[in-house]
Amino acid sequence: MTDERDARARELARAARIVDHLEAGDRPRRGRPGHDLRAVLAAAVRLFNERGYEATSMDDVARRLGITKSSLYHHVTGKEELLRIAVDQALDGLYEAMDEVAGLESPALDRLETLIRRSVLVLADRLEYVTLLLRVRGNTAVEQEALLRRRIFDATVTELVKQAQAEGGIRPDVDAAIAARLLFGMVNSLIEWYSPRRGGAAQLADAVTTVAFDGLRTRQ
Repeated sequence: MTDERDARARELARAARIVDHLEAGDRPRRGRPGHDLRAVLAAAVRLFNERGYEATSMDDVARRLGITKSSLYHHVTGKEELLRIAVDQALDGLYEAMDEVAGLESPALDRLETLIRRSVLVLADRLEYVTLLLRVRGNTAVEQEALLRRRIFDATVTELVKQAQAEGGIRPDVDAAIAARLLFGMVNSLIEWYSPRRGGAAQLADAVTTVAFDGLRTRQ
């Protein structure tokens, strides 16, 4: 329990840090007008996704924005901080969904379906950030922290599947960990083809939950 509390405390600290960063980005900053932290972050994330984090430099980000590299350091300390803020954007959305579900008083199957639906909406709303998150491999301390938070999230999903099985909502012949991975494998695959131009996020969430849970529910 102590390890879980410590991990949660670190998560809350990271959440507070990103809020501070983004709120600071709304205030006037030194440097070229129109390039606040949000603009810098958006350019960096696109480059990380296009070229890979390792292959992207702060010079690349500066060129994409049309500013000098020194101007970037008015906003962040370096490339690693940009990566941290970006993956926290994705993870914080998923953790908010997880916290919302934890507060519901409903059968585990309903809570699991709500979590999947909310996760699809997070992905659609923060597509580039989630795409980046799913591509990290643990090569840096920031990436290792992100992977740890993903493992905590995955364990929560697995536990929800187990609860739903115990309540009779999900078929017992399906391994809970495999079911959890399949569910989020479906959600995560959306980064490969989803575009807001293809339709509304709510319709997408409906489609994912229908396909996923029709196969998992116990037969009446």
